[in-house]
Amino acid sequence: MGIKQISVFLENTTGRLSEVTKTLANAQINLRAISIADTADFGILRVIVDKTEKAVETLGAAGFTTRLTDVVAVEIEDTPGSLAKLMELFRGSQVNIEYLYASLEGQIGKAVVIFKLEDHSKGLKILSDNGLKMSEIF
Repeated sequence: MGIKQISVFLENTTGRLSEVTKTLANAQINLRAISIADTADFGILRVIVDKTEKAVETLGAAGFTTRLTDVVAVEIEDTPGSLAKLMELFRGSQVNIEYLYASLEGQIGKAVVIFKLEDHSKGLKILSDNGLKMSEIF
């Protein structure tokens, strides 16, 4: 089980992020998680939305370049050390985490961490074998 993340490639110019969020808002698409990484010339906006297919179509029609990626969203306790324990599972199993970010979604006392794993299937098995709950909020 996993979820689809949309990566949007953006020029690093004033207002470009505003254009993406306005495009999604006008199409009544709700952001569930968001992260951005940038360089001097471009950025990669990563979003999880409530209507993935509609978002990809809408963004494409507005001239944005997008890509879908399989990611995993895991609920962990919102306490010190919870993320460190999860990282140790991946380290011990030799699964590389390409990147991660967190979402504001989730239950009180829980955090949702979104991972892009080098070996998606192996990562899912590790999480399942260790009783970690995949987030159902997306």
